Amino acid sequence: MTTRFRNRTAAGQRLALRLKNYSDRSDVLVLGLPRGGVPVAYEVAKALNAPLDICLVRKLGVPGHKELAMGAIGSNGVRVLNYDVVSWLGISSKTIDEVAARELRELQRRDRAYRGDRPLPSATNKIVILVDDGLATGATMRAAVAVIKQQQPQSIIVAIPVASRAACDELKAEVDKVVSVATPEPFYSIGLWYEDFSQTTDEEVHHLLEQLTREYTAPLR
Repeated sequence: MTTRFRNRTAAGQRLALRLKNYSDRSDVLVLGLPRGGVPVAYEVAKALNAPLDICLVRKLGVPGHKELAMGAIGSNGVRVLNYDVVSWLGISSKTIDEVAARELRELQRRDRAYRGDRPLPSATNKIVILVDDGLATGATMRAAVAVIKQQQPQSIIVAIPVASRAACDELKAEVDKVVSVATPEPFYSIGLWYEDFSQTTDEEVHHLLEQLTREYTAPLR
C-alpha cells in the first residue's frame, strides 16, 4: 500500500524532489490550485526558488454530493464538464448553469481575498507548474490547464502528490508532463492518502502567497 503523506507540507516537500530540474530558472512559474493545492505549491516554489501564485478554478459539485465533480470552471469563461458523471446521473443543463453561477461568485470572492491588489501573473512563454494536493477525476485541473493555455505558456507541467491513474492518463494528452509521487490503485479519494487532510483556510492561502513573495529571490540567469 502507498505510504500516506503526513500533511500537505510534507507532500509538497516530496513532490519538490521530483521537480528539482526546474530549480533557479527565470522562466518557471508555480501556480497552486486553491485552497488545498496552495500549501503543496508553496513547498514546491520554495524548493525551486520560483515565484508562486494561484490559478483560480472551482469544482462544480453534484447537488447533494458536492465532493463528486461534474465539472469545473475557471476565469475567462472556462468550463470543463465530466461527461461521464453528467450522463450517468442525468444532470440537466439548467442544473449545471445554476451550480456554475454560484461557483463563479465564489471564485470572484476568492480572487479578492487571496490576491488583493496583486496583479495577475503572466504565464506567457513560461514553464508553468500547476500544483494541487491530489487528482481524483481531474476535472478541476483540466479547467486550470484550459485557463493557462489561453496565455500561451512555453509548457505546462501538472504536479501532484497523489492521483488516480485514470486522471493522470487523461491529463497526459493535454499537457507536456504529469509528475505524481504516487498513483495508488484502487484510489478511492484524495483524503485517504493524507494523515492530516484538514481544510485549508482563506487566511492560510493569503499568508503563504505573501510569505513566498517576500522569500523569493529572482535567479540571475
